[in-house]
Order: sequence, then structure tokens, then C-alpha cells
Amino acid sequence: MKKILVIDGGPSHDTNAAALCDAPISLCLKTVALATVCAAMLVSCSSGERTNEPPTTTKGTTTMTIHDFTAKGRNGTSLDLATLKGKVLLIVNTATGCGFTPQYEGLEKLYAKYHAQGLEILDFPCDQFGHQAPGSDDEIHNFCALKYNTTFDQLAKIEVNGPGADPIYVFLKAARPKDDAPEADIAGLRALLAKHGLQGAAAPGDIEWNFTKFLVDRDGNVVKRFHPTATPETIEGEIEALLGKP
Repeated sequence: MKKILVIDGGPSHDTNAAALCDAPISLCLKTVALATVCAAMLVSCSSGERTNEPPTTTKGTTTMTIHDFTAKGRNGTSLDLATLKGKVLLIVNTATGCGFTPQYEGLEKLYAKYHAQGLEILDFPCDQFGHQAPGSDDEIHNFCALKYNTTFDQLAKIEVNGPGADPIYVFLKAARPKDDAPEADIAGLRALLAKHGLQGAAAPGDIEWNFTKFLVDRDGNVVKRFHPTATPETIEGEIEALLGKP
């Protein structure tokens, strides 16, 4: 089996994994009780200080918003998400060598059209799915800027599943543990993953593959979770609806 494939001058990628993302099969994750997710999450509330630990939840209702977190930026920088209060956020885990990578073009169109109205795109490269984001943070940024003319920045590469998952993604998955997609599409993609000896989600609520998208309202609440095959164009109406709300 071939191990390395160079796509459009970008970093190296696994052939079977890269081909997998071309499959037109929707993704959705199994429903998980928030209580199960929250049992694994810790947060210090006694000090009253902002934290980057995962949130606690009470009876399925989060006590924190996305604005309580700090994202890791490129080159050791950071982004305090409290500075994005009042903005509509589209949060995406991305990869440079996936069949879904051309969605960058659609993401940039959304950003160019709606940024002035309050849209921000938080792009988190992740190398957990088929080793499809192997480059450094700067290499990934340069690839996106040169090939897709992106004007929104890429943040630091993170993990979104497992014990090393970034606290932001622990929060996002707890808030919306399931993608909005038919159950038949969930089973279809998982069968295809298994056929190629690959697995995206190892636990209930996990992110299944690259380009899963979370939509967050101006108050920091997670209102939607889109599976990877939901293109930027198909979710534009829901972004417009949130932008139209004060």
C-alpha cells in the first residue's frame, strides 16, 4: 500500500485516507448523554478566574460559553475568545490533504461576504484523521493562503478527540454531541472508514472526520454542528439568520 501522496504542493498525506474524504457520504455521531461527557470534565470555579479547562454542565445545560476559553494561535500566540463576544463564530477542524480541503474556498467566500457583519472563522488544523494535516502551523497557513487565498487566519494545530483533546473541543462536543445528519449516513461513513482500516470517532460524541463545523451565536452558545459533507454554501442561510439577530 502506498504511504505518501503529495496533493497540490501541500504536505504529505496517506493515499487511502485522502481518497476516503472524497466519498459523498454524510457524517453524524451517535447521541451521547451530556452527563457521561461531563463526568470527565473538570473546571475550577472557586477562584472566579477565567479558565481554559473544559466546562461543567448541569442537567444538560452548560454553565460556560465559548467566550470562557483561550485558543492556541500560531507561533506561541493565543486568542482570548472573550474578545469575540458579539460575533457569530464558525469553528472548523481542518486538514490540508483531505478530499474536503477544497471547502476552504467556500469558507473564504463566507468570510469575505459576512466578516463585516460579524462573522469570524476559527480554523483549527488537526492531524488526527488519516494524517492529513502533517505540516507545521506556518506550512499549513502558507498552503491555505497561497492555494485558497484565505484571509482568515489558521490557529495552532490541536487534537479534537481523545485524552489530548483541546478544552475548546471538549466544550463543543459536550454542547452538541451529535452532527445534524441522517442515521443512514452515519452508518455509511463508518462502514467506509472500517473498510479502509480507519476510524474517526473512537467514543460517543467524538468528531468523526475533517471539516466538522460548529456554529456559535453572538452570545457564545453552540447552536449547530454540521458534518463534513455539509459545504459552506449549504450552511450560509443559517449563518445569515444568526447575523441578523442583535
